[in-house]
Amino acid sequence: MAYKTNLSLPATDLGLLIFRVGVSAFMLAHGYGKLLQFFSGDEIQFADPIGIGATGSLALAVFSEFICSVLIILGLGTRLAAIPLLITMIVAVFIVHGQDPLMSRELPFLYLFSYILLMLTGSGKYSLDHYFLKK
Repeated sequence: MAYKTNLSLPATDLGLLIFRVGVSAFMLAHGYGKLLQFFSGDEIQFADPIGIGATGSLALAVFSEFICSVLIILGLGTRLAAIPLLITMIVAVFIVHGQDPLMSRELPFLYLFSYILLMLTGSGKYSLDHYFLKK
């Protein structure tokens, strides 16, 4: 079989499913710890990189890293759910870890590029978006 560069839609849809579930499952693990911290009842001690307070920053992180990750895993509102995660990763890469060496920012950069991809492509055929929006 010769190497081809044309797009295979079934393979692309399967690839998007594997990609979005895999990336979001890893991000969900980050968000779950923050979710537990948010509802622990303890005093919230969290970074405030954009000046809205520790509680507000943690709430935004929980929303993006936990809630939006669940939405992306389900393929529900994927393009919209990728936006808060994209913003969170921009803050992580350029503000929270902005002074760190490039290699230590590798993981947030990978997440950043992942959410750019998902925002541009959407969730693909194997998603609730496709189920609800098909004609």
